[in-house]
Amino acid sequence: MAAERLVVIGGDAAGMSAASQARRLKGRNELEIVAFERGHFTSYSACGIPYWVGGEVAGPDALIARTPEEHRERDIDLRVRTEVTEIDVAGQRVRSRDVESGAESWTGFDKLIVATGARPVRPSLPGINAPGVHGVQTLDDGQALIDTLEKTKGRRAVVVGAGYIGVEMAEALIRRGYDVTVLNRGEQPMATLDPDMGRLVHDAMNGMGITTVAGAEVTEVLTGADGQVTAVATKDARYPADVVVLGIGVEPETALARAAGLPLGGSGGLVTDLSMRVRGHDNIWAGGDCVEVLDLVSGRLRHIALGTHANKHGQVIGSNAGGGYATFPGVVGTAVSKVCDLEIARTGLREKDARAEGLQFVTVTIESTSRAGYYPGASLMTVKMTAERRTGRLLGVQIVGREGAAKRVDVAAVALTARMTVDQMTALDLGYAPPFSPVWDPVLVAARKAVTAVRKAGA
Repeated sequence: MAAERLVVIGGDAAGMSAASQARRLKGRNELEIVAFERGHFTSYSACGIPYWVGGEVAGPDALIARTPEEHRERDIDLRVRTEVTEIDVAGQRVRSRDVESGAESWTGFDKLIVATGARPVRPSLPGINAPGVHGVQTLDDGQALIDTLEKTKGRRAVVVGAGYIGVEMAEALIRRGYDVTVLNRGEQPMATLDPDMGRLVHDAMNGMGITTVAGAEVTEVLTGADGQVTAVATKDARYPADVVVLGIGVEPETALARAAGLPLGGSGGLVTDLSMRVRGHDNIWAGGDCVEVLDLVSGRLRHIALGTHANKHGQVIGSNAGGGYATFPGVVGTAVSKVCDLEIARTGLREKDARAEGLQFVTVTIESTSRAGYYPGASLMTVKMTAERRTGRLLGVQIVGREGAAKRVDVAAVALTARMTVDQMTALDLGYAPPFSPVWDPVLVAARKAVTAVRKAGA
């Protein structure tokens, strides 16, 4: 009996995790695996690119978990610099094109995995594609930006957008000695936070020497006679720039899926069931940044581009494509970041999210320290907690502070997954010693205050 063929589109976290897991379950005599990757690299940490650009991490080799050669040694037919241009669902085949030669060919499949990732949002503006304007999503993107930074004589950088990518790239450019201006269309950076917490990030960034401009809607990228970027224009001003980095965010890379008639959700991401199988297609799976996932707090589908999810998706998909069984239950929306020494964390719902779901809620904000106040190195952090008004169920937590702040959000992420109330949280047996925490951990201080707020609201 001939071996089945599994085709994988995309050679990063989700795609190659799935391919590797499927190979663990089935040998080459049972399952042939062919994977396509249009870039030069596979199985790499896109999250590490800002730290490579900033010089904290040597790269790109340091960011690669497994090279194409290593995948091939595991009996995976991995074809780099080969872009899939069409999915023929009815014919169970994909069309691919060699990026270097342009040669095209068809490859049949019994099973298909779509792991095409996400692409940086690039608004349709004059000059947006000029030399010196960079989106950063892949290692190839990171190398292109570094090449520009090394040959550019000027030291003025403009970052468009102040989400996770924007603030991380602002730090990377500061580390490289650039004068950095961040243009943010919103009133505060980090739109994944509530505005009052975003204000803390705004103030801290300005204190680091990063010029953060709120309410700045970009209208044009200006260029010189040589076509190179010279400035970024908004409705109100022009900001000189020798290099521009787009940090507006990403969107699912699902043009192939859309053309093939595969089901997409409201954000444009592929829609799957709990086994990561594309709805309505028994032999097609999808995972990583190109899919929507279930938000366990709101009950809605969301697009969240994170490497943690992509790797988990890959394990689930590989298990199912390889003849086993696994499911991906969903997420609570946990994310952490930093800009210089400021740590930023969030999980669950923001106030606007809770309102959109029709929930009545209370919020509390506290200040505490990362260690016992008398222990050297203790630093302040601000914790904001949101709880459902009637039940006291935890709905979300946001944390902004210095060393030791961000990873405290993991306690809240577990509590959200377990659907705990803030009252239940106050009894959690968390670790304590003066070098690590006050007697009452900051998250528990916020939970205690939330309990009081819930009781007052009920009364």
